[in-house]
Amino acid sequence: MARKAAMPLMPRKAVLPRLWLITDARNDAGLMRAIAAIPRGSGLIYRHYHLPPDERRARFDVLARAMRARGGAVVLAGAMAQARRWGADGAYGAAGLIGPGGSGLRLMTAHDLRELGQARRARADGVLLSPVFPTRSHPGGAVLGALRFALMAARAGVPVLALGGMDARRAARLRPMAHGWAAIDGLSGREPPRNSP
Repeated sequence: MARKAAMPLMPRKAVLPRLWLITDARNDAGLMRAIAAIPRGSGLIYRHYHLPPDERRARFDVLARAMRARGGAVVLAGAMAQARRWGADGAYGAAGLIGPGGSGLRLMTAHDLRELGQARRARADGVLLSPVFPTRSHPGGAVLGALRFALMAARAGVPVLALGGMDARRAARLRPMAHGWAAIDGLSGREPPRNSP
């Protein structure tokens, strides 16, 4: 039996939100609180890879309802075909993962100029460029830093969202170069790592 979408979908050409909360196993307990705290009209990128399929879908439905009650967009990590089946407003991932077609938002990931080019050619509505700063998702990993992020964002050809160790203070520094920003810890009550400005 097919499930109903949690609420009506956002129009395809809706304005791309500037702020995105990304779900993860480590912020799951605080997600309802985080959704209530972020500005209306923000976005939610639903990952929750840690859950078995049925539980992942059930948790998606709960969080999508809460996000849409606040006028927000809900994007599913995975293929566009799955996102449409689940009633998401779009899909998130690498250009090759999202796949062709569909009328939803297409948010793609990029870590370098090559991936930015792939996202542009795949007609991304927005690109999450990362990691800008040190992050708990990839401890000890290389980061772009503000300057390299700015140079890459200027060449992207699509709206760029900063990801990786982001919080409101760091986002303010990147505002002229970024359409917006996304975070796991920085929007869930946990501070991102501070070993870089």
